[in-house]
Amino acid sequence: MRSKILGTGSYVPEEVLTNKQIEKIVDTTDEWILERTGISERRIAPKGVGVSELALPASENAIKAAGLHASDIDLVIFSTITPDSVCPSAACWLQANLNIGNSPAFDLNAACSGFVYGLQCADAYLRSGLAKNVLLVGADIMTRVADWTDRGNCILWGDGAGAVVVGQSDDESGIIDSITYSDGREGELILIVGGGSKLSPISEEDIKTNAHLLKMNGQGVFKTAVKNFSDVSVEILEKNGMSLGDLDLFIPHQANIRIIEAIAKRLKLPMKQVVVTINKYANMSAATVPVALDEQVKKERIKKGDNVLLAAFGGGLTWGASLLKW
Repeated sequence: MRSKILGTGSYVPEEVLTNKQIEKIVDTTDEWILERTGISERRIAPKGVGVSELALPASENAIKAAGLHASDIDLVIFSTITPDSVCPSAACWLQANLNIGNSPAFDLNAACSGFVYGLQCADAYLRSGLAKNVLLVGADIMTRVADWTDRGNCILWGDGAGAVVVGQSDDESGIIDSITYSDGREGELILIVGGGSKLSPISEEDIKTNAHLLKMNGQGVFKTAVKNFSDVSVEILEKNGMSLGDLDLFIPHQANIRIIEAIAKRLKLPMKQVVVTINKYANMSAATVPVALDEQVKKERIKKGDNVLLAAFGGGLTWGASLLKW
């Protein structure tokens, strides 16, 4: 049995924060941000709104696109590093907002790789017969954990939510394979230490040092990302008897345009086959891949029979790829 994506959905907040506006917050320029990252603007979640609330319209759209009702969902997987609360999980809050219950719901923390990790997890549940219709969400409110005093950090992030419903396939379409990896030895390259048990409760001194905000070694991440991103993309194709020439579309995690271009060059893929959304949404962590996927579906850029490769890397460090036949 093969599982497949039955429906997609996405949601981004209405408020737009441009590079020109960021110029008034930190010492930077629109030109510098665009050249270094490829980002022109990003979306900002309203104050007081939790990530499960962003995920609600995305989930409703995905369920509708799948031709199902919320009551048909028997598993909720929520990939995020910015949950509404440590407990309950964002998945449980979303489950309540969808008015469904009596089914498993849990969060998955693999940072920016979360959606690919979640897709592999959903596929395993379906193949084992433990679920029939899985709601998989990738959503984050990264502007809440960005360091707005660090001009190399705050410019990178945005907020958004993407969702898919994964169910059983009745033909050759579906999830061909997923591969995921992690290396905790490089965990300090992307780190939010505050809020965990190591710094709980957070002291005034911790707040002064921004321990509750995300810290990233950009140069270290770049080197690791390009290699691991490329390697896992080639690996999943070779494992399934395919080559890069068999791909119709590549949807990478949207971290930085330079990383995306470096990976495309390393894979010898023309940029016309590579989806880029970072210019308008920035890095939405676990939301980047499902939001980009939903947009391509709505634009009818993905057609039946197309081979689509999803790939991501993130804090952990984590990375992985999923290969789909649409």
